[in-house]
Amino acid sequence: MKLKKLLLIFIVFCVHTILKAQPSEQIKLNQLGFYPNAAKIAVVTGGISASNFYVLSVNKNDTVYRGKLSNEKQSAYSSTKTKIADFSACQKKGMYIVYVPGVGNSYTFAIGDNVNHAAAVATLKGYYFIRSDMQLDAQYAGKWARAAGHPDTAVLIHPSAASAQRPEGTKISTPGGWYDAGDYNKYVVNSGISTGTLLSAYEDFPAYFDTLKTNIPESGDAVPDILNEALYNLRWMLTMQDPNDGGVYNKCTNAAFDGMVMPGVTKLPRYVVQKGTAAALDLAAVAAQASRIFKKYEKQLPGLSDSCLAAATKAWQWAQKNPAMEYNQNAINLQYEPKITTGAYGDKNFKDEWFWAASELFATTANKSFYDTVYSRMNDTLTLPSWNDVRMLGCYTLLRKKAILPAYAANMVQTFKERLIRFADNYIPHVSQSAFGTIMGQSKKDFIWGGNATAANEGIVLLNAYLQTGNKKYVDYALTNLDYLLGRNATGYCFVTGIGTKSTMHPHHRPSVADGVDDPVPGLLAGGPNPGRQDGCHYDFFEPETAYSDISCAYASNEIAINWNAPIVYLANAIEALQKKVSYWK
Repeated sequence: MKLKKLLLIFIVFCVHTILKAQPSEQIKLNQLGFYPNAAKIAVVTGGISASNFYVLSVNKNDTVYRGKLSNEKQSAYSSTKTKIADFSACQKKGMYIVYVPGVGNSYTFAIGDNVNHAAAVATLKGYYFIRSDMQLDAQYAGKWARAAGHPDTAVLIHPSAASAQRPEGTKISTPGGWYDAGDYNKYVVNSGISTGTLLSAYEDFPAYFDTLKTNIPESGDAVPDILNEALYNLRWMLTMQDPNDGGVYNKCTNAAFDGMVMPGVTKLPRYVVQKGTAAALDLAAVAAQASRIFKKYEKQLPGLSDSCLAAATKAWQWAQKNPAMEYNQNAINLQYEPKITTGAYGDKNFKDEWFWAASELFATTANKSFYDTVYSRMNDTLTLPSWNDVRMLGCYTLLRKKAILPAYAANMVQTFKERLIRFADNYIPHVSQSAFGTIMGQSKKDFIWGGNATAANEGIVLLNAYLQTGNKKYVDYALTNLDYLLGRNATGYCFVTGIGTKSTMHPHHRPSVADGVDDPVPGLLAGGPNPGRQDGCHYDFFEPETAYSDISCAYASNEIAINWNAPIVYLANAIEALQKKVSYWK
């Protein structure tokens, strides 16, 4: 009996020791790690009494840094209380944990070069996993290998899209492209900002991307992987242009969403639906940008640059003849059958699309007519990019290509430079008051459907300010938002699937639900906290910065989408590129 009692005590002691050794979810940090000479911040939550923290070797045998926790801060958009552990002075490369007495230790992290490389590559590779009609082979996809999805070689013209040359029921071929989000449809408007952001990442950091490999089928050719990935979707976008008039269909879609099944399982009819001004201008912008980028790959991709510019010009001309054709799905469904109930991406204001398309065409052609359109819209308010507000993308391009623009554009471009810098500077003064020390979360409006794209796009604004000024502070502040996305946030999640220790496991993403693999498809950015909770699913927390539910039902906070992945591709890869250039990060 005594032996059994001793054994029970021993078991309880072992269990207690194991539990104490588990990482504490009260310590939030970038779960990948930190560059040696960059800022290093962990955030301790929960109203703790501790005043000190320690950075320990991963085996806990060595203390490499001791520090004082900050005074307690009250987070603005939840009941979370925090203390900041700043160990920026700790520069020795290695694997570590942060230990806080009475709280425990953090997840393991690295201090070293290229610490965000895994996230940078994974988020770009994420697009390969959502290619629509391509078989994903194990050589490239690993355990997420699957059969090809919707071939889209016999897509029907919906009555809303019918014309004399292509009457209702005509079959057209529109293969390729990326599945848009958790569903299996393909949308031109959302493809616009997504593809444009990838192309912009390449234009801003070509030397870096020229050597970046992501293990996709095209990795062995002479075209950078990021351009091959963008091209896979661009080729689909080009098929959505009616060759008869240059107009662009809004989407290729089922009439209703597929169930939570693998792609290609359902055989329901697919349609292209009404042409629209936003779709036409988005294609014009992306194709014009692609034209100048692919010009140097004429040998590998003969004729592509010219065909892109031709498509951009035709789309622009169609938009000039149809300047206000809104895609209004509700109105369409009152007129036509079958009713279309998939994502609408309806946009009523086209001022930003005109500006973006004109900026890209001007940068590519130097044609003054496009300058005139840009100039006429130069006093419009700059806002953070989103699928329905792409004006900032035009601003980035004008600044990026200022050296090759005609001399008469110089004053206008200088004005945009000043406005961009003011825009970026407005973020910075509030960081010191942030309970998490990030740019993200300065407004309740940051926590919306797809709010994680807000964080990534804020980072891109700051990085563009750096590219224009050379001031390293903008890179530092952009890094705070990458840290946010990779774990330094009120939820404690790394929002990129397959990255970090505690990452999104159950995204609203059909293949991740239906493929029988425990781990989700990797490299996909979840939408993030959204107090709107429009999905009606279970949430443990309702406050703006904690209203996140890692269940597949919760599409309002846990869906993935191409326009959310694109800005984190830019942000993570730009940070990786710049850590080799910004001198004090070396």
